[in-house]
Amino acid sequence: MTSHHETSAKRLSFPRQFARTQRYTLGAPRAFTVAPDGSRVVFLRSPSGTVRAGSLWVLDLDDGIRERVAADPGALLQGAEEELSTEERARRERSREGGGGIVGYAVDGAVELAAFALSGRLFTAELRAGTARELPVAGPVIDPRPSPDGRWVAYTAGGALRVVGADGGGDRALAEPEAETVTYGLAEFIAAEEMGRSRGFWWAPESDRLLVARADDAPVQRWWISDPAHPDRRPAAVPYPSAGTPNAEVRLFLTDLAGERTEVVWDRTAFPYLARVHWSSGGPPLLLVQARDQRVQQYLAVDAASGETSLVRLEKDPAWLELGPGSPAWTHGGELVRITDESGARALAVGDRALTGAALHLRAVLDVGADDVLVSASAGEDAGDPEIGQIHVYRVDGSGAERISEGPGVHTAVRGGGVTVLASARPDEPGTAVAVWRAGERVAEVASYAERPVISPRVELVAAGPERIPCAVLLPRGYAEGDGPLPVLMDPYGGPHGQRVVAAHNPYLTSQWFADQGFAVVVADGRGTPGRSPAWEKAIRGRLTLTLEDQVAALHGLAGRFPLDLDRVAIRGWSFGGWLAGLAVLRRPDVFHAAVVGAPVSDQKLYDTHYAERLLGHPDEEPAAYAEASLVTDDGLSAPEDPARPMMIVHGLADDNVVVAHTLRLSSALLAAGRPHEVLPLTGVTHMTPQEQVAENLLLLQVDFLKRSLGLG
Repeated sequence: MTSHHETSAKRLSFPRQFARTQRYTLGAPRAFTVAPDGSRVVFLRSPSGTVRAGSLWVLDLDDGIRERVAADPGALLQGAEEELSTEERARRERSREGGGGIVGYAVDGAVELAAFALSGRLFTAELRAGTARELPVAGPVIDPRPSPDGRWVAYTAGGALRVVGADGGGDRALAEPEAETVTYGLAEFIAAEEMGRSRGFWWAPESDRLLVARADDAPVQRWWISDPAHPDRRPAAVPYPSAGTPNAEVRLFLTDLAGERTEVVWDRTAFPYLARVHWSSGGPPLLLVQARDQRVQQYLAVDAASGETSLVRLEKDPAWLELGPGSPAWTHGGELVRITDESGARALAVGDRALTGAALHLRAVLDVGADDVLVSASAGEDAGDPEIGQIHVYRVDGSGAERISEGPGVHTAVRGGGVTVLASARPDEPGTAVAVWRAGERVAEVASYAERPVISPRVELVAAGPERIPCAVLLPRGYAEGDGPLPVLMDPYGGPHGQRVVAAHNPYLTSQWFADQGFAVVVADGRGTPGRSPAWEKAIRGRLTLTLEDQVAALHGLAGRFPLDLDRVAIRGWSFGGWLAGLAVLRRPDVFHAAVVGAPVSDQKLYDTHYAERLLGHPDEEPAAYAEASLVTDDGLSAPEDPARPMMIVHGLADDNVVVAHTLRLSSALLAAGRPHEVLPLTGVTHMTPQEQVAENLLLLQVDFLKRSLGLG
C-alpha cells in the first residue's frame, strides 16, 4: 500500500524533497528511552516526513502492543507559533538540531514522568496516564530534567538553575548568576560543540541534591556576528574561544534543594576541561577532567559531603585522549567503565581489565547492566572489505563480546528492563528500522513516517591504495559498462568525528544525485576519520594535510577499477570537508580541477581551542603546524606558476561556529594572488542549512558550477 507521503514525494525532485524532509530525518523515530520495568518505550517523532514539529510518543509493551502520543506540541501551544530564545537557538545549533516542537526530553528514574521545554515554557507528561500539562514557571526554560524520584523538575532560565515541584509548586532558584557572563546548569560552548557534553547539571540518585556546573565566559574574547542584509540590526556578541585564547572558566558545585552549595575541588589549572560527569547508584559522583592539550586526563571520584576529589585513574597519550560517548560510568558493583586506547586498539575496560581487543574498535558505551556492558563497535584494523562501514551492537562481559545486531548496516541500541530497542540503518533500505526485543524475541517495531527518497544509491564499498582507505564509489544509475570514463567528483568530509563511508542507504543520497548528473562520485575516509584504529585517527596530529594525501591516494587507487577520467576531477565539501576541498585545488592543482568549498576552516587559528589545539597544538608553541594547514598563508596558497583552478566558496553569514571571516580572508588572499574564484554568501544561514529553498538551490548551483568548471555539457 502506498502512503500519501510516498505518493506526494514522487512528484518532487530530489533536491526539493531532500530539503523539505530535512535530509529525510522528519518523521523518523529517535531519542529512545526504555522504562526499567520494561513496560514501555518513550521516543520522539514528528507526524509526517515533512512536518518539523516533533511529538513525544509512548510504545506500550504490556497488555498489548500499541503506540500513543504522550505530548503533542500543537495541542499544548494551541496552534501558536513556536518561539525560541537566543540561548535555545544556540543550544540547537551546537547539537545540529534542525527540528521543531519537542526536540528533547528527560525522564525520572521510573520513566513515568517526562519533562521538556516547548517555546521556552516548561511542560511535563505523565507517561502512564498519557496526559501533559504546563508548569507555570519563569522562562525561557532550557533543559528541564525530573529528579529520579519524580518529585521535582530542575531547569535553567536566565542563566540560573531553578527547581519546581512536579505539581507546579515551590518554584525557586538554587543558583543565580553573579554577573551577565555567568551561567549555572548550562554547557559552555566548548563542552557542547566539541566534547559532546550538552548538560550542565546532574541529579543525585537520591534526588536530594545536584551537581551544577558554573561557567563564566568573561575571559573569552567577543566576536560580533552581524547580518549584512539587515544593517538596522545590532550585531550579536558571541563569546568565541579561538585557538590560543582563553576558555570559559568552569567550576562545579554540589547543591542541595535549599540552595546550600559546596564546591567540588580539583586542580582546575592543570585540568581546566570538565569533559564528563556521571552520578549513579554504582558509586560516588565521577568526573573526567582533561588538560588543555588533551594529552593527560584524570578520572576523579567526588566526596559528596566535602566536595573533595580523589584520583581513580590517570591516563596519558602522546597525541590526544579521545572522549568516548557513554564513558566513564560505574558498574553496579562500583567498577570503573571506560573507553580507552590501549595496545593499539580502542577498547572497553572495566576496572583494570580490557574486555575487548584488536578485533573491535569501540564507538560508544550504550548501557551498563548488572552482568554486562552494551556497546557499539566497528571491526578493528585488520578487518577485510566486507566489514567496511559497518557498526554493530555487542554485549560484552568477562568472557568476551557477543554481537547482537545482524546483517550489514549501522546499528545502535538502547536497553532497559530486559528490553532492547535496536535501530538499524542498512545499505539496501532507506531510513532506519527500529525493532523492540524482549527475552530474545522480536516483539514490536516502531514505525517511521519519514518519506521514501525518490532515488536509491548505487554504491560499492571498497578499500583503495596501499593504506586500504575505505571508499564508497557511486556511478550514474543509468551507467553501463562500455559507456566510457566519467568525470570524477570527490565528495569527502575527511576529518575527525566525520565518518562518511558507512554501510547504510541514506548517507549516499546526495552523492548519488550528483552521480546522476554525469559524475563518478568517490567518498573516501582517509587518516583522521573515525572507525578504524586510534593510530589511524591520530596520524594527523600536527599534519592535517595528510588528509589530502589520502584523497589523492584513494583516487589513484580506484582509477584502475572504476571508469574515472583523471583529467576531469572536482571536489566538494563542507566545514572540514570545505577546507579539504580548498586545500585540494590550491596544493594539488595537478590532480584537482575545480572545487566547491563550503564553510571552510581556512585558518585553524580562527577555530575553537579544543578542536584546533587537539589536532595542531597551541598556536604559540606550534606555529608551523597552523601555517602548513592554513589556506590563507603563503604556505596555503599554491605557487604562482601553478594553474589556477575554479573555486566556488559558500558560507552562511550567520555561522557562529565557522565564522564567515574564514571565507572573507580566503577570498582576499585569492584575490591578492590573482586566483579566480566565486563567493556565494548565504544570508541568515548558520553552519547548518535547514532552510528549504536555500538547501535545494545550493545543490543545483553546485552542479551548474561543476559542469561549467569541468567543461561539461
